[in-house]
Amino acid sequence: MKVTLSALDTYETSFTPLVVIELAQDVKEETKEWLKNRIIAKKKDGGAQLLFRPLLNKYEKETLENQNLYLVGASTIRLLLGAEAVGLVKECNDNTMRAFTYGTRQNFKGFDDNNDDFLTMAECQFIIKHELENLRAKDEKMIPGYPQAKLYPGKSLLRRLLTSGIVVQVFPLHDNEALKKLEDTWYTRFTLKYQPIDNIRGYFGETIALYFGFLEYFTFALIPMAIIGLPYYLFAWEDYDKYVIFASFNLIWSTVILEVWKRGCANMSYRWGTLVMKRQFEEPRPGFHGVLGINSVTGREEPLYPSYKRQLRIYLVSLPFVCLCLYFSLYVMMIYFDLEIWALHLHENSGSEWTSILLYVPSIIYAIVIEIMNRLYRYAAEFLTSWENHRLESAYQNHLILKVLVFNFLNCFASLFYIAFVLKDMKLLRQSLATLLITSQILNQIVESLLPYWLQRKHGVQVKRKLQALKADVDATLYEQVILEKEMGTYMGTFDDYLELFLQFGYVSLFSCVYPLAAAFAVLNNFTEVNSDALKMCRVFKRPFSEPSASIGVWQLAFETMSVISVVTNCVLIGMSPQVNAVFPESKVDLILIVVAVEHVLLALKFILAFAIPDKPRHIQMKLARLEFESLEALKQQQMKLVAENLKEDPRESKEK
Repeated sequence: MKVTLSALDTYETSFTPLVVIELAQDVKEETKEWLKNRIIAKKKDGGAQLLFRPLLNKYEKETLENQNLYLVGASTIRLLLGAEAVGLVKECNDNTMRAFTYGTRQNFKGFDDNNDDFLTMAECQFIIKHELENLRAKDEKMIPGYPQAKLYPGKSLLRRLLTSGIVVQVFPLHDNEALKKLEDTWYTRFTLKYQPIDNIRGYFGETIALYFGFLEYFTFALIPMAIIGLPYYLFAWEDYDKYVIFASFNLIWSTVILEVWKRGCANMSYRWGTLVMKRQFEEPRPGFHGVLGINSVTGREEPLYPSYKRQLRIYLVSLPFVCLCLYFSLYVMMIYFDLEIWALHLHENSGSEWTSILLYVPSIIYAIVIEIMNRLYRYAAEFLTSWENHRLESAYQNHLILKVLVFNFLNCFASLFYIAFVLKDMKLLRQSLATLLITSQILNQIVESLLPYWLQRKHGVQVKRKLQALKADVDATLYEQVILEKEMGTYMGTFDDYLELFLQFGYVSLFSCVYPLAAAFAVLNNFTEVNSDALKMCRVFKRPFSEPSASIGVWQLAFETMSVISVVTNCVLIGMSPQVNAVFPESKVDLILIVVAVEHVLLALKFILAFAIPDKPRHIQMKLARLEFESLEALKQQQMKLVAENLKEDPRESKEK
């Protein structure tokens, strides 16, 4: 029997809460009632057809503080129909990956009508988020009770409620039992082992699982570099000819690991179904605004903003501001060099042990200033990118990443390039590189994980004391969980995590022939980074909504670009070595030509390797080709069926005429 959405009941009072909606304290009752009715209303009436109830009933509100918190869930059938609507891909009994449909549910591996574990909790929460975001205005002109909050047909109600401040936040709840099991296999026991990537994906979704998969892969890929680099530390630093082999290996290594990662990523994303998942049409981002009009592509009424205005904002405001920040970064760098000269003169005059330690102080101070400037610039970049008023979230993210990468690259590496190619002081280059790398790693561990964890533990103790003081005659377990989680910080995505790895990759690859120990320090940091990031996800931040993803996106291109730049820097550094210069004592032109020729040969080798190593393994390519063939055959049969039906109808029409 075919199940339709109209047959589902949305008035269950007891259900498993999956998502929490927090409203502002002063929200009017008519607004609450309207929102509730739209969430539980049937799909055919423009609702989401979900389950909805307040966190506290009217008796509990008298005992506990009313926080304007509401729980959202869904029945099993509603979630399965929602999985079909969002295009989730699942493994079939014949081991192929296909888009899930409720009508063919028995064909999918692990499905049972009496089992609720077919969909992961992360997938269920993603479905609910999708349904809430697709609640759209019909004939309402405004949000009831708020005349200033204008609506138009097709506008996402949740996004309007968020931008109007009526809804404070929407977040998915943790499953404490599943979280405890995940923690036990992930980070609570400090042993050298692979991460449970599939379990991470089941709990947090594909985007976060891919980050931890890349972090683990990158860490293990650094081990050969660390092992090979350690013996070089025993050699005299001035013998640069010894580093030619190491630098050449580094250049091949940086290409191979990125290409092999693509293959591993394709394996994981195919297994999870995101590699063959159809891309959803991208809706306007919540902060997008403009004059109401008709979208020429969708035919829907939505805000329209002229492209030329956005371009004017980018080129007349954002670009000059970024250039000004880059200039300021270079100015701070010159102050750092003045401090280095002062510390060196002081040490030469006194020659004591204290002044030898003082030689490292300017680099440490500069590393701390770099981290502060990076974080301040990040806020400015977010504000500017939002002000540019990009229609799509993908365009917003691309412009933000470009701004941040350009500034962070210059801010972190400009001093190293200046020391290497202007001052030509290799001893200072090694000292600065080591100090910047180690200091930035320590600061990131403290700021990103340890400090937020301490603050969260402190807040948790306060909430528990408050609940004990209330002596409520109710089961406050769920209430306590929701109150604790709503005060947690919001995880802003994997941007900062990938950025940290990107900068680390730069420290390791750009100047490998000068400081081979960089890879060893990176490995040590990443082994602790895995555990601190896991702690951060499980205990410091709210649980993020799952986001389907098939790759690490634009970061793949960023890492590949860094590897190309590393070819140029290492070739020039080797060409500047005294040993190489001794071969060409008279003609520097010949030396430059040879360095350029070697650099071109190595770049050609990189691109040949990138071309020779397929992005997807052969068996994945075959499976994708078969799926494409089957979909084309199904489309062809559907078209033939329509033609046959039309041919049957034609004789009837002629007889009637």
